Amino acid sequence: MSATAEILATTGVSWLGAGKPAAAAKATELYDKPSSDYAAKLEQAGEVLRQAAAHGPVTQANSLGAEDMVITHLINALELDIPVFVLETGALHRETLALLERTEAHSRAPVQVFRPQHEAVIQFVRREGQDAMYRSMELRKECCGIRKMEPLARALAGKKGWITGLRREQSNARADVHLIDDSEQASKGQTKYNPLADWTQGDVWHYIASNGVDYNPLHDQFYPSIGCAPCTRAISLGEDFRAGRWWWEDEAAKECGLHVKKAG
Repeated sequence: MSATAEILATTGVSWLGAGKPAAAAKATELYDKPSSDYAAKLEQAGEVLRQAAAHGPVTQANSLGAEDMVITHLINALELDIPVFVLETGALHRETLALLERTEAHSRAPVQVFRPQHEAVIQFVRREGQDAMYRSMELRKECCGIRKMEPLARALAGKKGWITGLRREQSNARADVHLIDDSEQASKGQTKYNPLADWTQGDVWHYIASNGVDYNPLHDQFYPSIGCAPCTRAISLGEDFRAGRWWWEDEAAKECGLHVKKAG
C-alpha cells in the first residue's frame, strides 16, 4: 500500500461525508472506473501536494467541482498546511452554495470565501443587464473578470503558488497541463500545482466513491463541469466534458481566464 493510500485508510473520511443526499450514488455508479495505474497516480498526487505545502505559502482554488473536492479531501486526509479558497461569484447554483456551506463546516483546512466587489457587479448589471454574457464574448469575459478574476487576484495575493484541479483529459485547451507549472513565475512569481493532471474522470470518481467524498448533486444530473448558473447546463450522451460551459461560444474559447496562459 502506498503512503498516501495508507493515510487515507487510517485517518477516516467522515469530515466531508456528512449531509450527502440520498441520490448522490448516481454519479459514482456511472463514472467510478479507475485506471490500471490509479494507485500510482494517487501517490503522485499526494507527493505534488506535499511539495506544494513545503514550498508555501500556497493555497488551493476549490471551484466545488468533483476534482477540487478530491484535492481538498486529500489536503485534509494528509493533514497538510494548505488553506483553501472558493470564489463565490454571486451567480452560483443553490446546490453549489449548499456544498460550500458543508465544506466550510467539515474541512480541517481553513476555507476562505472571496466575493466580487458588490459595486462593480451592480454597475455591470445596471449597464448591460442580467443576460449580458449571452450577447457577446467580450461581455461574458467582462462578467468573468468582475466575478472571478478580480477576486482571484485577492485570493492569490502574497502566495508563492496555488493548487488547481486541472486535468489534461478535460479539454483540448488543457491537454498540456503539467503537474507542476512554473510558467507564471517570471510574471507573477507563482507556481501552479495540478496534482490530478494525469487523472481520468474515472479516477476522480473512484476516489470520491472509495473515500465517501461529498460532491455537488448536480453531477448526478449530468453536469460534469459546473460554474455559474447562467453559464452552465447539463450535457447529453456523447457530448464533450465541458460542452455545458458557455455552450453558445466557440469550443476553443471555453475558459473564464483563470487558467488561460498568455502567449509568450
